[in-house]
Formats: sequence, C-alpha cells, structure tokens
Amino acid sequence: MTSSETTMTTLQELVGRLLRFDADGAAELFAETVDWDVPGARTVPWTGPRHTRGEVAEYFTTLWSLCDTAQTENTVHKVVVDGADAVAVGVFAQTVRATGRRLTTPVALHITVGDDGLINWFRLYEDSHAVATAFS
Repeated sequence: MTSSETTMTTLQELVGRLLRFDADGAAELFAETVDWDVPGARTVPWTGPRHTRGEVAEYFTTLWSLCDTAQTENTVHKVVVDGADAVAVGVFAQTVRATGRRLTTPVALHITVGDDGLINWFRLYEDSHAVATAFS
C-alpha cells in the first residue's frame, strides 16, 4: 500500500468512527504521542493542544458531552491526499447544550499519517469566533 493509500484509509476510518461518536475508537487511530491543535478561545473546553492518545479521546468525549450529538451534522466537501498528508474541507453544524445555540462553521481538517498508519499530526481549523459565541 502506498503512503497516499494508507493516509486515505486512515482518514476514512477516522471519519467513520467519528460519525459513530466512538471516542476511544477514534483515539486508537492516533500515535501514542501526537502533535494536535484546535486553535480557539480558552473559554471553549475542546480547543487547544493535545499531546497523547488519551487526550485525543478526552477531546472527543468533551466535545460530544457539550454538544447535542442528535443534532450534529457534518459534511465533507473535498478531500485531498498527498503522501502522508490529508486535508478534508467541509462544514460542521451542532447545537451547544448549555446555551441551546446552533453552531455552523466551515472546517478544514489536516492530518499527517505515519508509516505505521497512525495519525501523528492533527489540526482542525474552524470559525473560532462563531464557536466561542455559540458556547458563551
């Protein structure tokens, strides 16, 4: 399997596990040590850096506990894979439980997959102002 094929397979598996809200299963696709960042306001609990597989699982658990998963809609419009790197562009829509506010944001997800098929670099770019507004 080529590097691009491995990367696409890992990305597809990640998306599948996320659509099932499987935090531990998604975290299994990450290296034990990961360079992860979701830039955003400090008032939003799921933003910021992560460094371990356990912190990755915690990210998803936190996100899904604060947002109504029954009202979550995620759409991927484009995926580009180049060797170990993949970028997925789309839209996330969810409702923040505490405020009842609906959040719709364009997103770009960038991952790097190692030779072992595990994600070792992760960035999620979203409209951090819209996220902070919906959360506060």
